Amino acid sequence: MDPVLNQLIPELSVFDFKKSLEFYVGVLGFVVIYQRKEEGFALLTSGDAQIMIDQIGIGRTWKTGNLNYPLGRGINLQIKIKNITSLLDKLKQYNIDLFLEVEEKWYSNNAYEMGHKQFIVMDPDGYLLRFVEELGIRPLHRL
Repeated sequence: MDPVLNQLIPELSVFDFKKSLEFYVGVLGFVVIYQRKEEGFALLTSGDAQIMIDQIGIGRTWKTGNLNYPLGRGINLQIKIKNITSLLDKLKQYNIDLFLEVEEKWYSNNAYEMGHKQFIVMDPDGYLLRFVEELGIRPLHRL
């Protein structure tokens, strides 16, 4: 049976497929939907989030410029999870520093605010991953 794929799935070019796969699966808890080891490629999922990782220089590399660390400059990937505490504990267990410490942030959305408890961690290649636990929605108070 073919997996159900999201309409948008970021594909991250990585320097070391094995290291990235260990980080996403072993540390962050993603699950491999499928992989092509000979190409250094895997499609991963966590809840409703899906990403692809692809080893630079094996198979096809979509290179638009020099690929230097940190990759993914100017982008962060938001990943909704139900409870960030267990993931924070896992990152601490592996001595992985956070790029942005845990915060509660409310974002306006027309007449409402959406609450997030969130943090950002950098993957082995420098991509910023923003994990978000939803805190709810409240009316936006305007003066």
